Amino acid sequence: MSEQKVWFITGASSGLGRELAKAALASGDIVVACARRIERLQDIVTDTDGKGLAIVLDVTDTVSRVQALQAALDRFGRIDVLANVAGRGINGAAEELDIAQVRDAFEVNCFGAIELTRLVLPHMRAARSGHILNVSSIVGLVAVPDLGVYCATKFALEAWTEALAGEVRDLGIRVTLVEPGGFRTEFEGDTIVRPAIRIPDYAPIVGPIEKQLSGNAGRQLGNPEIAASIMVEAVKDNGAPLRLVLGSDAHAMWAAASTRTSADILRWKDRCLSTDYADIEQTIL
Repeated sequence: MSEQKVWFITGASSGLGRELAKAALASGDIVVACARRIERLQDIVTDTDGKGLAIVLDVTDTVSRVQALQAALDRFGRIDVLANVAGRGINGAAEELDIAQVRDAFEVNCFGAIELTRLVLPHMRAARSGHILNVSSIVGLVAVPDLGVYCATKFALEAWTEALAGEVRDLGIRVTLVEPGGFRTEFEGDTIVRPAIRIPDYAPIVGPIEKQLSGNAGRQLGNPEIAASIMVEAVKDNGAPLRLVLGSDAHAMWAAASTRTSADILRWKDRCLSTDYADIEQTIL
């Protein structure tokens, strides 16, 4: 593969996707920037000497996915890096969200990334090279009340991506999960899906969380420009990790959750180990 990489970036019209597109171009790479609203991509690809291409893409639509990928291949001949960044926030207690809202969240945050990856993989397998970059969240590792559906979409993406990494490693394809904490983007604005109904019994739990999230808007610790530069650096590093946990808040959440989980598992370890048959030799995958 040539040193100059061809990136296919979803959700490039705002937030981390936009900053990633800019950072990849600044590094000298080629970028196919994708989003539902192409007018929000034009300033990214202008004056890039042909190294930037803006494409309309709805990650939840089969035809749109196929057409966008084909347009990129027609123009540049290959995809070296697929960055699945497109996502949508959703909050509300489990009872407050209707099933249509839940399904829509999975379509955007999980299934869209899975389907795009499946479309790109045959090309990467043929080239015996490539990098899949799936943007998850720290709440893809640590579940938070009021964000249960959003967490579930990211937990699912985490599991699928981790398994994928093992499947394609020997084919020359690398996989990285990005798990940001709070970053100063438009993500926590008006685009967040709100509950279909409100149930007063949950207000003492979800109310303070929603107040904290809205109060943090514009005051988050994370700098998206720095995050994007680290993501580009990871792709260019032959030893790229499976996971990039971005931000001090994300690391603190993971450390606390790991401690709680370990203590919870160890508390009943002896009883749980007693479930094994004594006459079967243990095999670990």
